[in-house]
Amino acid sequence: MARWQPDAPGRLAAAALDLFEERGYENTTVIDIAERAGLTKSTFFRHFPDKREVLFGGGTVAGLLVEGIASAPPAAGPLDAVADALDALGRTFFTADRREFSGRRQAVLNAHTELREREALKRIDLTASMIEALHRRGVPDLTARVAARLGTLVWEIAYDRWLDADNSEDFGPLARQALAEVRAAGAGRQERTGFKDHPGGGS
Repeated sequence: MARWQPDAPGRLAAAALDLFEERGYENTTVIDIAERAGLTKSTFFRHFPDKREVLFGGGTVAGLLVEGIASAPPAAGPLDAVADALDALGRTFFTADRREFSGRRQAVLNAHTELREREALKRIDLTASMIEALHRRGVPDLTARVAARLGTLVWEIAYDRWLDADNSEDFGPLARQALAEVRAAGAGRQERTGFKDHPGGGS
């Protein structure tokens, strides 16, 4: 087992990934996963509702983003709070020793429609979690929705780059770079269209 997964959820995720690669997703059962991990079926269901969920962290990413937004400095604007959360995600979850596993996981997801659909739903949940976290900081609803959606876009760009075999940068700096690019793209659009932020609506 990899060093970053000494606990039951990590062992189950590693076992599931191995089996999905060896046998295919459709030919792997919950019992297979539990047995490969050296655990029981009841232990599996204490952590995950089904075999699809085992590769999605059980809400860990969303929880870390919510915590990161909540702990951002009070004066931080909405996007800056999201950026702080992405930094924290890079330090605690998307670490260097997880990169190889994450690349293998993404290959399995890309090969199975059911898992891609689950991933798309998870990203919607991720956005909703960030919106709620921003609401708790007192961010107006429209601004929170825009910041969270941009945050999800930044996460997707940074994650894809982090998984690139030719890249060696950490997730946090990649997220900061992606955020700068998204902001620059938005500024360029404003210049072309003459659109200006509503007072108090920026980050």
